[in-house]
Amino acid sequence: MEIVGDTAVMRLDALREALARRARDCGRDPEHITLVAVSKTFDAEAVWPTLRDAGQRVFGENRVQEAMVKWADLRARAADRGQSVELHLIGPLQSNKAREAVETFDVIETVDREKIAAALAEAMAKTGRKPRLFVEINTGAEPQKAGVLPQEADAFLRRCRETHGLAIEGLMCIPPADELASPHFALTAEIARRNGIAGLSMGMSGDWPLAVQLGATHIRVGSAIFGTRPKG
Repeated sequence: MEIVGDTAVMRLDALREALARRARDCGRDPEHITLVAVSKTFDAEAVWPTLRDAGQRVFGENRVQEAMVKWADLRARAADRGQSVELHLIGPLQSNKAREAVETFDVIETVDREKIAAALAEAMAKTGRKPRLFVEINTGAEPQKAGVLPQEADAFLRRCRETHGLAIEGLMCIPPADELASPHFALTAEIARRNGIAGLSMGMSGDWPLAVQLGATHIRVGSAIFGTRPKG
């Protein structure tokens, strides 16, 4: 596993350099763009070198249960070295996992429906923890995907704030795989602009340069760092 980890460190260093170049080419400060290393499905030993040797501090996970187990170990190791970790939930959230998500994650990027907003508000009130929240926008109106439809986004954001008392920091989107990503990134940025939202989680391994050009504050990259995901 150490060989895999060493490769991930090299890929991560190269990606950071590419990200910084792309940001500067777009007239942006690289410091204003957060790289979320998507560590979902990779075990702790595969992830640890990027934290230990490359100083990566921001990671993304899809499943609450997987993250709870994996990151209890990794956070403890990081704390022993005086290092902190910021963990993002980037996969769909079930309402019955809201409290565990609030207790585990620092950022939840997939607020996507009324039931989740209510469950998160309740969990935050009970635990006293306040993870930062992003609303997921289903820009392609794909029925198999989670997310708020673009035409319903303004009203949903208003309800999150006014009905549930949630501070929404950003928007997140995953463009359809068979379409050009740029219009979807631009649409998400426009929804954010008119709702006074600064955060934009847009772009993955295959399209992050476009996302940077169109204003992403967070890019989510996994396979370009860790390689092909384990099966099963």
